[in-house]
Amino acid sequence: MPWTDRQVNTLSNRPNDTRTPFQRDKARILHSAAFRRLQAKTQVMYVGMHDFPRTRLTHSLEASQIGASLIVHLSHRHPELSKSLEFSEPLLESLCLAHDIGHPPFGHGGEIALNYMMRNNGGFEGNGQTFRIVTKLEAYTPEHGMNLTRRTLLGLLKYPVLASQVRREQLPEDVSNFKHLPTRQWLPPKALYNDDAAQLDWVLAPLSTSDKQAFQALSAEPQTTKHGRSALKSVDASIMEAADDIAYGVHDLEDAIVVGLIQRDHWMKHMFDRLRSLESALPDFNAESLTHALFSDDHYERKGAIGSLVNRLVTSATLIKTDNDFECPLLQYQVALGDAEKHLLNALKEFIFKWVIRKPEMQAQEFKGQQIVMELFDVLSVEPERLLPENTRLRYLHEQEHGNNAPRVISDYLSGMTDAYAAKLYQQLFAINPSI
Repeated sequence: MPWTDRQVNTLSNRPNDTRTPFQRDKARILHSAAFRRLQAKTQVMYVGMHDFPRTRLTHSLEASQIGASLIVHLSHRHPELSKSLEFSEPLLESLCLAHDIGHPPFGHGGEIALNYMMRNNGGFEGNGQTFRIVTKLEAYTPEHGMNLTRRTLLGLLKYPVLASQVRREQLPEDVSNFKHLPTRQWLPPKALYNDDAAQLDWVLAPLSTSDKQAFQALSAEPQTTKHGRSALKSVDASIMEAADDIAYGVHDLEDAIVVGLIQRDHWMKHMFDRLRSLESALPDFNAESLTHALFSDDHYERKGAIGSLVNRLVTSATLIKTDNDFECPLLQYQVALGDAEKHLLNALKEFIFKWVIRKPEMQAQEFKGQQIVMELFDVLSVEPERLLPENTRLRYLHEQEHGNNAPRVISDYLSGMTDAYAAKLYQQLFAINPSI
């Protein structure tokens, strides 16, 4: 079937391999360099702030477990539909393991930095970089990256459009000093790069013309100063996104409480009443009991509360039919949490964003990382033949010689770095004493 096709057939090299296509996809992701680098990339708290914070790697592993749990739950709730859609735990695990591998060092600060530096060359966006890594950059095949199945690639398309379709009509003015960059104005459009249009076309090739057009429809058109936004994703991508949101909203909350970024009195002031308002809509939910468990000195109580929150959200999930009259079954359905459970998850996510991610000490780290990325890009783009490592230099020269987007090679190089490696390179290039 076309959804298990790969761009290159490598089965002839593994004659006794009895794994399913999606089990092979999962193995390729797990064993990739891009996945390993997630262990030293920021999730919410910066690597080194505490002795055991969640990283992009642990977040992806937790999202993977939640994704598999969602598949088990949906298979029990919708047995016939799940069978016809051919749901697969290894497939969802693959999507969740891979969904963040395109994120650059220093979190969203690094993403904004690279988007600004690539402003005249197609921009930068984490999801677009993930697609680029799995279809082109990761060294599993010479030209097609990990050479994943078409369905896995479809499931990674949270935003199945090109940047040119959704990018704002007018970019902000350039800055003369990187420290003056107005970051909120340089948020990237959620999209794939135009450089990777051929790979997107291959993924969507089995769709009918009408399905492809409807699938790439926009929920918001680009405006003069505002990006547009794609409207749809496949059923697999919707489950992956739900798993990602649950892992972020619940497990990152646990992290913030454990290390003291969130105090009980702050929680009571800014979150408790919102939770209490959900008690009538959520069976066996008590805001006071949850608060006690989350801030208990007994760690097993907190673990129990976190596990119960995840279970409540996962077991509320259901499949709903989309309004579009798609021919492809993978586009006909989306996962949805229960209304009250969705409100609960949104409350947790908003609380984390406002009172953890936006804390001044967190933003100071993001600002510093952002400056590092922009300075590195600046110097590497001035003298790429002198400063880029050999393989990257050869790629740069090849793209330049063929009239392609050579700056994208620098962006690929920097975005693949861990936080520590980027900081180390910055020290080597700019510090008076580079051994510091």
